[in-house]
Amino acid sequence: MTEASHPALDRIERALSRIEAASRRRAFDADALARRHFALREKVEDAIAALDSLIDGQKD
Repeated sequence: MTEASHPALDRIERALSRIEAASRRRAFDADALARRHFALREKVEDAIAALDSLIDGQKD
């Protein structure tokens, strides 16, 4: 005897699939944000170092 799926169970399965997909996208977005943050941080550190060099040059 095969068990027929209940409409409520089907909706729950579809909802779980959407939640899982959203979770994967969010994890990817968080990784992408972390990579952009790291790249921006490096650029800001370089800019600050350049400003420090300019300021030190004016002190002489």
